[in-house]
Amino acid sequence: MTPLLRPATTADIEAGAALQRACWREAYGPYVDAALLEERLADPAPWVAAWTRQLASGPPRTVAESDGALVGFAVAGPSRDEDGATPYELYAIYTRAAFWGTGLGQRLWEEVRPDGPCSLWVLAANERAQGFYRRNGFAADGAREHYADLGADEIRMVRP
Repeated sequence: MTPLLRPATTADIEAGAALQRACWREAYGPYVDAALLEERLADPAPWVAAWTRQLASGPPRTVAESDGALVGFAVAGPSRDEDGATPYELYAIYTRAAFWGTGLGQRLWEEVRPDGPCSLWVLAANERAQGFYRRNGFAADGAREHYADLGADEIRMVRP
């Protein structure tokens, strides 16, 4: 069944937090220290708190639902980069691994894509994700940061 895209609501907080944790395991597992990742994901409370706070303060999130379960989400909003490289930022786009290559990520991107230049941060080692972003007009701009929560480097990609 093709997943339904819809705005996230407060009823999605617990499931959204669980979805994000599961997506982190699947997406980041090959690229980061397993023990560090599990330590970061062990306690669901901060994830629930983050979803609660983010749904209350925006920007809006889009979730993908299939057979009553959340299987993906995306959110974009004003850039958080201090250098003002772009006015908008893709904060997150995730799908469960079972939906990789199905077009769901593309549908989520099209749903949240801002009208204007946009940036994002992606693990430097994650070529699969970078390929998706390149197909959508993003290119690395040379900015690089160390993401301490995952013990891995990230690169910034921008879309004019």
